[in-house]
Amino acid sequence: MTTLTAFEIASRFAAVKSSPVRDIQAVIARPDVITFAGGIPDASLFERADFAAAFDYVLTHQAKRALQYAGTPGEPELLEQLALRTSRQLPTRPDQLQVTSGSQEAIFLVGQVLLNAGDVILVEEPTYMAAVQAFTLSGARLIAVPTDDHGVLPDALAEAIATHRPKFVYLIPTFQNPSGRTMPAQRRAEVAEVLLRTRTPLIEDDPYGELRFEGEAIPPIASLPGMSAQTILFQTASKVMAPGVRIGWLRAEGPILRSIEIAKQAIGLHSAVTDQLAVARYLATCDLDAHIAKVNAVYRERRDAMAESLAAVLPAGATVTRPEGGMFLWARLGGDVDTTAMLPTAVEAGVAYVPGRAFLLADPDDTTMRLSYVTNSPEVIAEGVSRLAKVFGWK
Repeated sequence: MTTLTAFEIASRFAAVKSSPVRDIQAVIARPDVITFAGGIPDASLFERADFAAAFDYVLTHQAKRALQYAGTPGEPELLEQLALRTSRQLPTRPDQLQVTSGSQEAIFLVGQVLLNAGDVILVEEPTYMAAVQAFTLSGARLIAVPTDDHGVLPDALAEAIATHRPKFVYLIPTFQNPSGRTMPAQRRAEVAEVLLRTRTPLIEDDPYGELRFEGEAIPPIASLPGMSAQTILFQTASKVMAPGVRIGWLRAEGPILRSIEIAKQAIGLHSAVTDQLAVARYLATCDLDAHIAKVNAVYRERRDAMAESLAAVLPAGATVTRPEGGMFLWARLGGDVDTTAMLPTAVEAGVAYVPGRAFLLADPDDTTMRLSYVTNSPEVIAEGVSRLAKVFGWK
């Protein structure tokens, strides 16, 4: 029987056949697969006792607020705590923040507020695939700007701005997704000079900045002289506390905050109040820095395990990044390998990754893949790389 429907899908969704995030989640859910696909924190590292105490306090002492509607920008206690944390790198007041349901919602909100159909956004190559999807659904046309090992090339960025007159530039300067690379301080200054000179707004995504294993922390581009007023900065608790609480935030200045607040009201009124108050309590009473230090020690060991396991099996000519932090390695296998075509075979062999094509706009290099090292122990990582080696015929 043919199923009839009275619903006609909007044109911006008509070409969307799948969601890259949903596809990854489906693979992660399979217990027989060692997954290097998603940036999924190891749940065994969550501070469950601290969260239990925070939620218990909220439901014992603040239940009427926690279970009620609330204001859109965020709960005052949480905004205060987030302002203190953000001010470590960039002076921030609570009224310069908007709480979001994870930083993914922040990406979507900004797209809704800033973009008209056909507007151009400049992104680095490669870039975060779920941002591509969110901005595309807002009607944008994304143009990739060439990069090197230090991030987007300033001269290429200036040329692209002159050619395309973008609505904004979207960058992930620290432990970039998917490449893992970090933009050095000098390159950040050069990029800021281009953006200031051309008066081009910046969307700076910083979900991984505190996951640093080695080297010195580099302040966000938003902290450079003159940049805070023309930058929207995204941050999140998902990577350093727990993704299940769905607490992210954005920092901005000026009237744009009111427009973002209105968009947030249209989407969901406000983020979950219980989660907001619990995260505020956690931040006020627990040592998040100590937790991050513990997590970083574990993740560094796992990065090393993956890098060393890959180095032992990758064919000549293949390359893989070795980031100073974050969650991902980026491999370029070379030759005539098609990682997209090989993924079903890999999953059947019990290992998963994300093909690089999903992150590439200008150069659809089918020999690339993103690998996350944070979810699994060194022993499981070694087994997963061994399965990859068999699938691709490495030594």
